[in-house]
Amino acid sequence: MRKKTAVVSIFILLTALLAGCANVNQPINAQSTGFWSKYFVYPLSEFIIYVAHMFWNSYGIAIIITTVIVRLVLLPLMAKQVKSSQAMQELQPKIKALQEKYSSKDRATQEKLQKEQMKLFQENNVNPLSGCLPLLIQMPILFAFYQAIMRTQEIKGQSFLWFQLGSPDPFYILPVVAALSTFLQQKIMMGRMGNSNPQMAMMMYVFPLMIAIPALYFPSALALYWVVGNIFMIFQTYIIYEKRDVTKARTESGGAKKK
Repeated sequence: MRKKTAVVSIFILLTALLAGCANVNQPINAQSTGFWSKYFVYPLSEFIIYVAHMFWNSYGIAIIITTVIVRLVLLPLMAKQVKSSQAMQELQPKIKALQEKYSSKDRATQEKLQKEQMKLFQENNVNPLSGCLPLLIQMPILFAFYQAIMRTQEIKGQSFLWFQLGSPDPFYILPVVAALSTFLQQKIMMGRMGNSNPQMAMMMYVFPLMIAIPALYFPSALALYWVVGNIFMIFQTYIIYEKRDVTKARTESGGAKKK
């Protein structure tokens, strides 16, 4: 688990640094230089503009549609990540038992613990690092989408519903909805996974604040992206777990009939 966390943390840091190399206040266009801007941010910006032109030059609708499309593209990766996380969750009692059995901190005991854990993973066809790949692929896309919204000049002067896309929501409705939808998404995910980890429970309250506070000051276009993404992920969680529960029920039913 430490190795998995380290791999993910390093990749997120590298992605954030790469994204940070491009000035978020610098408009994105065909003349923008740099690998990140040219191959990640600019194509997404152009796609948002293209979709807006299809819907009466409404950049609010364009952001909603593009957000849904991006999430649909990432859906198979999210399903894989959920499957991997669920498999690891089911093995936690056995992993905890091994940790109690080999509780000594000396090197020989810890090496024995690692070997037993790897054996447990192999016997159950679980790769503890397999959940990293979906997250690693998602991060550049999501960072690029964030910058595409922030750096597309056409978005800043447009209005949608009651707010200006280039300015913070004057009524603070979007930040509140973004926080509530983040909390709901986290709560549903933890409930479906049966995760009772106190640290994860704490993050369920921290994440909404991490979204709400920036949303108070960032352009409403970004808050709109967060809200739509969260709503999609709530439905996505139900779809993924519903499919998994049906498959599991069929498998258990088939095994019971054989007996």
